[in-house]
Amino acid sequence: MAELDADLDHIIPSSVLPPFWAKLVVGFVSLVCFARSYDGDFVFDDSEAIVNNKDLQSDTPLGDLWHHDFWGSRLSSNTSHKSYRPLTVLTFRINYYLSGGFYPVGFHVVNILLHGGISILMLDVFSVLFGGLQFTSRGRRVHLAPRASLLAALLFAVHPVHTECVAGVVGRADLLCALFFLLSFLGYCQAFKESNKEGTHSSTLWVLLSIFLGAVAMLCKEQGITVLGLNAVFDILVIGKFNILETVQKVLHKDKSLENTGALRNGGLLFRMTLLTFGGTGMLYVRWKIMGTGPPAFTEVDNPASFADSMLVRAINYNYYYSLNAWLLLCPWWLCFDWSMGCIPLIKSVGDCRVIALAALWLCLIGLIFQALCSEDSCKRRILTLGLGFLVIPFLPASNLFFRVGFVVAERVLYLPSAGYCMLLTFGFGALSRHTKKKVHYNIGKNLADQGNQTAAIRYYREAVRLNPKYVHAMNNLGNILKERNELREAEELLSLAVQIQPDFAAAWMNLGIVQNSLKRFEAAEQSYRTAIKHRRKYPDCYYNLGRLYADLNRHVDALNAWRNATVLKPEHSLAWNNMIILLDNTGNLAQAEAVGREALELIPNDHSLMFSLANVLGKSQKYKESEALFLKAIKANPNVASYHGNLAVLYHRWGHLDSAKKHYEISLQLDPVAAGTKENYRLLRRKLEQMQKKDV
Repeated sequence: MAELDADLDHIIPSSVLPPFWAKLVVGFVSLVCFARSYDGDFVFDDSEAIVNNKDLQSDTPLGDLWHHDFWGSRLSSNTSHKSYRPLTVLTFRINYYLSGGFYPVGFHVVNILLHGGISILMLDVFSVLFGGLQFTSRGRRVHLAPRASLLAALLFAVHPVHTECVAGVVGRADLLCALFFLLSFLGYCQAFKESNKEGTHSSTLWVLLSIFLGAVAMLCKEQGITVLGLNAVFDILVIGKFNILETVQKVLHKDKSLENTGALRNGGLLFRMTLLTFGGTGMLYVRWKIMGTGPPAFTEVDNPASFADSMLVRAINYNYYYSLNAWLLLCPWWLCFDWSMGCIPLIKSVGDCRVIALAALWLCLIGLIFQALCSEDSCKRRILTLGLGFLVIPFLPASNLFFRVGFVVAERVLYLPSAGYCMLLTFGFGALSRHTKKKVHYNIGKNLADQGNQTAAIRYYREAVRLNPKYVHAMNNLGNILKERNELREAEELLSLAVQIQPDFAAAWMNLGIVQNSLKRFEAAEQSYRTAIKHRRKYPDCYYNLGRLYADLNRHVDALNAWRNATVLKPEHSLAWNNMIILLDNTGNLAQAEAVGREALELIPNDHSLMFSLANVLGKSQKYKESEALFLKAIKANPNVASYHGNLAVLYHRWGHLDSAKKHYEISLQLDPVAAGTKENYRLLRRKLEQMQKKDV
């Protein structure tokens, strides 16, 4: 993921990239953000789970922790909450013992330190998720995306939605669950390092250790079991390089090559999936047996949507809850420790304006899923898929999809999913940064080119193309400048690449035709012009250039037709009108040239170049007075064009107005002293004037 890291180089300084310093920065930032909660009291659920929980006191046998729920009630009781978190309760008991009673400072300090440790651990997790899994010959994992990993870990460390988990002591269940969840994932990654060295036996041990750590995470909080699902997704997509879209297409087309798909024929992958499946099933079975009387009983006050009679109402409200959770991740402006007791009124019809939030959520998710499945960039597919996996999979136990939960919205359940959000946000920020950087270089290049500074413009256009090798507009503009500097070969390569990337890019096709025409590759040039016109039928400039090609090939009728098409599409196309007049003039069609010139001047009455061209035709037709008027009008509009004065001088020369001819020859030569034709005509005029003077004498 070197490209993503390069996009973040202006945000994350290289001085903090070494692993030690990166972890130091993340740990320090996480502690600073939440250190203020150290002197908080026991609040809300802390009272029941800690102060009133007899399992924390020494006179309660340790063995009872394995038969009680999180609140100290027996799991077999019908009133039990069924929250089985014995390891979390054990840490509370240790806290109680070390503090010598219910002193909240010690409890809060442990939570703050846990969050700091988890944030540091996130660096390693994000490094794998962003950069993939790669080891050195000594078996050390390579950090392939240090900037992206650091930015995502910092976002995770400071995210305000973690306030409930860190500042509320009962949030330790989520913190401990996250700790062992991440250790399980990293342990699973180790299986692929050892399998390359010592065979499948060591690999199996790492997988089993990962499953064990997943079970430990589940004993801290129920959602810990979801790490097995994330491990499976990681194994299939990253290790097995399984392409979901490609496989679906093969299934739909009944492609026989489906049988040779690597992931499906990988015995090691199937074995690991079997271990994960049996491990997860065993954990769920034991958990269900411990619960004893079945799922917990919640009231309508706890979760009103789950008691709605209509399945549609339930579905709408569940999805609205998801959108609220997404909004808390995106914009944690208002946070609340308890969203029950009617804080979120039920949506009872699709006419409720809050349905818009559902639509927005699913539009975003569908867009991300589409990119995760269909992007041609394998790194982008991997990052988006794993980011969505980290966002969604740990959230599933709180989604109401599999069983009713005892809350509406709970910020604490977003602790692990927020890692997926931070990953997606970092990727999006990198993409935006890349787009902004390439756009900035393109715009600077364009401005410099407009100012005539081609050398600097080339440098910025090249940088824009380097940042985005598919930036066809930068390629097109760069090709144009190179064409003007007569660097035709490179211009042709760039423009050919641009139309290869975007086959309907009409402007690039036209510019490619101009370059090919300059290289005397006339057939290729004609084909390029025709392709440009096919993609943009109303393209007067392309017709104009096509006419120039035909004129070079002496295909005069085709040239005139092409220029006529240009003027039909763009009546003010002065160059096309001029070329028609000049071609008809040069081929002796003076009457037709005069008619075209008059037609052009009716449409563009103030165009001095058209006045000049028509004046030349009228002069050859011996319509001297009208020709003179047009020449003088053109000179008045643009007095510093040598040819205007030179051709008017020729007209006067023919007409016999020799003094006027002498005057305009001299003005023309002042403007262009090296004009050979004008110098010769002036020499002839002076000789004639000298002869006339001698004759008079």
